Amino acid sequence: MKLSQSFFYTLRENAKDEDSVSGNLLVRAGMIKKTSNGIYMIMPMGKKVLAKIENIVREEMDAKGAQELLMPSLISEDVYVQSGRREAFGSNMFSLKDRYAKPYVLGPTHEELFAVAASMNGKSYKDYPYNLYQIQTKYRDETRPRYGLIRVREFIMKDAYTFDIDEAGLDVAYQKMYDAYCRIFDRLHLDYKIVKADTGAMGGLLSEEYQALSSIGEDIVVGCEGCDFSSNLEITEVIDTIEDSQEQE
Repeated sequence: MKLSQSFFYTLRENAKDEDSVSGNLLVRAGMIKKTSNGIYMIMPMGKKVLAKIENIVREEMDAKGAQELLMPSLISEDVYVQSGRREAFGSNMFSLKDRYAKPYVLGPTHEELFAVAASMNGKSYKDYPYNLYQIQTKYRDETRPRYGLIRVREFIMKDAYTFDIDEAGLDVAYQKMYDAYCRIFDRLHLDYKIVKADTGAMGGLLSEEYQALSSIGEDIVVGCEGCDFSSNLEITEVIDTIEDSQEQE
């Protein structure tokens, strides 16, 4: 399509309501347009970029044998009550009721629904292992949406869940996803660190984050120059290596 016939525009002046360089440049380049605090339109040029990113993610996930599906965004609140996580999410969830006064939420995450889906095909050990993933919109009522698309109330997430018969199988699946994520970020030419992180509301034995290194954000990453150690400051252990003095004053 000719540029003259496309819905494309740029802005000369900085956006007044953007507090990050990246968010400001995306607005000025005609990629996104804010509609309210933490909520953005993805404009045609931005949609093209988004589609390319999604294609890279799909290629790497499919290469590891993962299967794509699509979960609903509108979810019965009972799903999170039964899992015990409704209270943990608290006001971060967008809540609403239908015409029959039944409570629903806009999905902030989909672990519960993936567990329901997995139960449909878990009759025998022969049904395992398998990996399910989606690229879907998530909703979180952030207290302070900011930094452009970095922290918003409505965003697109790729989430994947593996199902195995034992921990050894889970370790194999985890390594596959570890490799897939590295390839995704390498193909996107991002400067990133893999750091140990808090497992949060999801729980589990281990959580690792792929942190894009930036001068803005809310996380602080610490690392060792002499080894490959890196961690989110929130969970970094501080070991006291100073020996107690035996001297008496």
